[in-house]
Parts: sequence; structure tokens; C-alpha cells
Amino acid sequence: MSHTPPIATATATATTASFIPDAYVPRSGSADYRVVHYDLDLDCKLGANRLDGRATITAVAAAELRRIILDLSGLRASRCQVNGSKVARSTQKAGKLELHLVTPVNAGDTFTVEVRYGGVPNVRQGTWGEVGWEELTDGVLVAGQPNGAPTWFPCNDHPSQKATYRIGINTDAGYRPVCNGRLVDRQRRSSRERWTYEVNEPMATYLATLQIGRYELRALAGTEAAAAPPGGRRAGAPAPVPQLVAANTSQLRRAASALADQPRMMETFIEAFGPYPFEDYTVVVTEDDLEIPLEAHGLSILGDNHLAPGWEQQRLIAHELSHQWFGNSLTVGSWEDIWLHEGFACYAEWIWSQASGGPSTDARARDAWAMLDSLEQDIVIGDPGPADMFDDRVYKRGALTLHALRLAAGDRAFFAMLRAWTGARRHGTVTYPLFRDHVDAHLPTALSAAAFLEPWLFEKALPALPAPAAV
Repeated sequence: MSHTPPIATATATATTASFIPDAYVPRSGSADYRVVHYDLDLDCKLGANRLDGRATITAVAAAELRRIILDLSGLRASRCQVNGSKVARSTQKAGKLELHLVTPVNAGDTFTVEVRYGGVPNVRQGTWGEVGWEELTDGVLVAGQPNGAPTWFPCNDHPSQKATYRIGINTDAGYRPVCNGRLVDRQRRSSRERWTYEVNEPMATYLATLQIGRYELRALAGTEAAAAPPGGRRAGAPAPVPQLVAANTSQLRRAASALADQPRMMETFIEAFGPYPFEDYTVVVTEDDLEIPLEAHGLSILGDNHLAPGWEQQRLIAHELSHQWFGNSLTVGSWEDIWLHEGFACYAEWIWSQASGGPSTDARARDAWAMLDSLEQDIVIGDPGPADMFDDRVYKRGALTLHALRLAAGDRAFFAMLRAWTGARRHGTVTYPLFRDHVDAHLPTALSAAAFLEPWLFEKALPALPAPAAV
């Protein structure tokens, strides 16, 4: 699959088609239009696991539209309008909602789609197991990656389709829904409560999330607010990033203990990767055990089992935090480039290992290299294929690619390159060619970036690591 430049703005352009259809999720997304804003008005009845919603979608047409195709899985649309008028007809099949228009939408025009829908939401089965809306013992979890968003709202479901959001949710009193963005309104109505969140940075559909539980929200010690300390903050010093935990009352103490080092992780990653890209950061802890933690835009979700002490849990906490830079702010244009998320997050684990007094980054890298060298080398991590996109070798070898660059270029140039990468592409779409060209522009290596990177990313044989350096 060829690598192509990203969509640079929120306006639909011809480059949309260069990402969609995606070979990894060929039935997801539409290149015919680009969504710029989702307004979701949701009502969730937890006892019956019933979800009813109204989605108002603002988009720009990339070509003349006589029909509009949305992704919607497991829920039924009951009323659909485009620009305030009824559609000629609508059909639903195999996770797609197709709207046939009475009046075409011209290329370049902004239009709105309103869909009223409802039903009993559920996960969708696929190559990657179960993704999407999932009932917990007492609440709801949404795991969107890579194609779970349509289980709870109609959307143009592709990572290149980043938009702003407003999410309003009515749910049972005594439960807190935790969404992306800032809580802007909360109203109590008898036995129901309404919570409204706004996301003002562009967000991919798979990163939109809704977590509902008997959650209490607490700030981690030292991150309560950005207020200056007594005597003021030194000139140029950034305010601490507010860091919150949402957990059941009985879990709050254990959660605070498990996350005690997270403020230092945040400081470490800000130094390494540049400013944190969102207003705050929330970790949701479910009462249920989870197989793996999950990241979302401005959020991470841990299971009760991830509160255990030890490196294995701490590395996962570091991994999910680093995804706020690599994955959530900088989001791949197509899933073949997933190493640009997972390789960077895995490398963040190794950076934190050294910063926290554990084995050095170089020691972690060499252990990972030895482990990969002992395995069958039958994967190309720069385009691993849909079945292997979450293979651990994509994570580890992606991290080794970065470590090899660091050894070749030196710390100062390497981390300056990373900070420039996150700054230049903040809240944007990224691709391998963009990263390759960025490396060429920022790192003084003997080889071109393509010559350096391609053996690591596009050949099956594992390259040798450069000689150790003081890193």
C-alpha cells in the first residue's frame, strides 16, 4: 500500500480518498465527505442496556453527493434528515446506514445530517475480537479501536476523519458518565442526570469514548489545578497538567497508589516529547478486570487488575499516557502505519524505566532485540496487515527503530526531533512519509532517513542495533 500525505485541514479535499478505503478496515469510512463536528444527544438506560440517540453531523462534501453512507452497527435508525429535510429513503445493512437524497449536495458544500436511532448496543466481532460498546458488571465501557465507534453513534469511521464533538448523555442518577473533553454542564432531573462534554480538538472516531459507572472523580496529588504555588511559579515554568482518576469509592485509595508515579511520568514525557496536547488527563478504573488497558482522547481506561504493584502495571500506565501524544494528538491516516502509535508508546515505557530508576532504556532495548531475534521473523511492521496490526512485534520493533535512531543521532538531536514532530503535527494526521521526511530534516545521520528506516520497518530480517551509547 502506498503512503500518502495527510489531510491538512478540516475541509474535505481530494486527499481524503487517499486514506479511504483502508485495506485494514475496508468497510469502514467514506471518502465522499469529511465530518467536521459531531453533536451527540444520548439517553442510556443501564438496567435494560438501552441506548437512544440523536446525532447531528456537520460535514463537507468532497464530491457531489446523491447518497450519504454512515457507519452504524447494531442500532437502528428511525428518522434521518439532511439539511433539515427528509431523505428519499434510508437502508441499513452490514454496519452501514445509507441515505438516499432528494436533493444532491454539491461538492465543497457544508451539510448537516440528523439521525435518530436506538436499540440495545453491543460489541462487534471481528479480526481483533470484540470492540465497541460493552456492558460491565455495573456500568458501560466503550473500546473503540479500531472500528468500534459505530456501536454507539453513526459516524464516518476512519482514523483520518478527525472532528470536534459535543456529547450529551442522560443516564441513571448515581452513575457518572466519563467522556472525552471538558464537562460543560450537569443537570439533575428526578432519577436521571444529564452530563454534557465538549471536545474542541480534532478527535478520531475510534478515540471517542463513553465510560459509565458509579465513579467518583479525584485529582492526583500535586495535580489538582494549575494554580500557582505560594511564592509564584518560576518564570517559564509550565503549570502542572491536571490529572484525575475516576473510580469506585472502594478503589480510590488503591488507584491513587497505583498512579502515584504518573505525575512524574507526565513530567518525563513532556520533557521528552514536548507539551502535553490536552487540557487534562483522566484515568478511569473499572470495577471489572480488563484484558488490556485502553486509550482514548484525553483518557485512559484501566481494569481493577491493573492496580497491582510492579513494573508490568507501571509500564502499561506509562504506555497509555504516552498515547496522548502518539495516537491521540498525532493520529495515523491509515492503519498500516500503526507502528507510529505503538512503537512510540512502547519506547515511552523504556524511557520511563530509566527515569524511574529501573533498567536503562538501552538495556530494555537490547532485551527486546534479543527476544525478537529468537522469534520467527515473518512480519513487516511498516505494513503488518490487519491480522498482525496489534502483534507485539509491531510494538517492540517499532520502539527499536526509534532507539536505533537515537543511538545514531545522539540524545540532543533525537529528542529535539521528537519534540518538533509532536509540535508540527499537533492534533493532526501522520504518515510514514511525513515521519521519514521529518527525520531527514532534523537528524544528522550518515544515511538518508529512508535508507536508515526501511530495514527496520519494511524488511522481515531484524537489523542489528548500533553499539551502545550513554543514553
